[in-house]
Amino acid sequence: MQYVWQHRLWLPQAMITVDGRKIQVIDQGRLNNDAGPDFFNAKVKIDGEMWVGNIEIHVRASDWYRHHHDKDEAYDNVILHVVEKDDMPVRRANGEVIPQLVMPCSAQFSEQYHRLVGSAASELPCAQDIAKMPSIYLTDMISTLGYERLYSKVERIGELLTRFSGDWNEVCYVLLARSLGFGVNSDAFERLALATPLKVMAKHSDSITIIEAMLFGQSGLLDSAPENDGYVSTLKGEYEFFCQKFGLKQPSSLGWKMARMRPQNFPHRRIAVLAAMIEGGFEYASKMMTAKSVEEVKALFDVKLSGYWSQRCSFNSTGGGSARGLSESSISILIINAVIPVIYAYGRMCNDESACNRAVEMLQSLKAERNSIVELFSRAGIECKDAFTSQALIHLRRQYCETRKCLYCRIGHRMLALKARKQ
Repeated sequence: MQYVWQHRLWLPQAMITVDGRKIQVIDQGRLNNDAGPDFFNAKVKIDGEMWVGNIEIHVRASDWYRHHHDKDEAYDNVILHVVEKDDMPVRRANGEVIPQLVMPCSAQFSEQYHRLVGSAASELPCAQDIAKMPSIYLTDMISTLGYERLYSKVERIGELLTRFSGDWNEVCYVLLARSLGFGVNSDAFERLALATPLKVMAKHSDSITIIEAMLFGQSGLLDSAPENDGYVSTLKGEYEFFCQKFGLKQPSSLGWKMARMRPQNFPHRRIAVLAAMIEGGFEYASKMMTAKSVEEVKALFDVKLSGYWSQRCSFNSTGGGSARGLSESSISILIINAVIPVIYAYGRMCNDESACNRAVEMLQSLKAERNSIVELFSRAGIECKDAFTSQALIHLRRQYCETRKCLYCRIGHRMLALKARKQ
């Protein structure tokens, strides 16, 4: 009932007091989450006369006395008592009768409401109805969510820019490192990048061995590498020297995950790719910002691995490697999670609308991501045509579904509004 009142989902023809006076709600008031009446500062016309004050809502009118509101001065400013069942009139502490409205909620509406707010986080409570909604509402919601996700990434980039005193190269380095974690190891990769500054490795960008030594040493993966491996011994020696030279501190317990993972996605190989990006000078920031098309961006990440990592996926296995550092799908993930947010953030911060538009167009031109979230919505009948839509669905799932904020979701609210109008 609070939800119906807050979002004005009542039936207009039913807005009549129990004694027959017509009600017009000018302002439903502000929801109160603390002690006192349910809504503050409402404005209601009763038979044309304006009333300003608070609103109290109960299932039964007699709850007014059961909760002792008749003896509580905090309720003296209640101008309307909204109930589902009118089982008696109610009065203020001074004996005045309070106008009372019966506002029933249909069983169908109540069922839908409780299905949304009471379902497990792992479920999609709107799965039965979401595909039945008018396409205009879904399109509007997906567009809003897609931009919400971009804005959240812009905020994160802003925080990194502050941390690195406006150095876009350092920011891009951290974002690309995080993206190379592909979800499972993203946090570990970000911590590794933050603990191993780009400006330190840039001093030795002409040596892939030194770059790999610093990254693998900081990652902790050298600790479990075979002792009889000549290249591992070289990396350990170089790391010991440069760790002392630059005062590097190895982050504790990065918690690398490799279970049920394809060898090509092992963190060892992704770190080798990151090292290859740094070799010869890390110039991704300027190239990303000036790129005009997705194909131009893809060319930036055509990273080739040579020597040790062209034949391996980890220190503990031989074979399975290749010269190509990243697959087509992996490059798309980097573009979605690092390149496009950087272009969009740069456009927002520099008031360059063309950069923002270019970022969105790139996102819309990429194929949709393939993951459990996209599959979940696909089973519910939501077609995911491009990466902009898949990013919107990820944001919807993470920010609304998993946090049980269905009542704040436009889709959930629209579903309830449609149910309310059918009661």
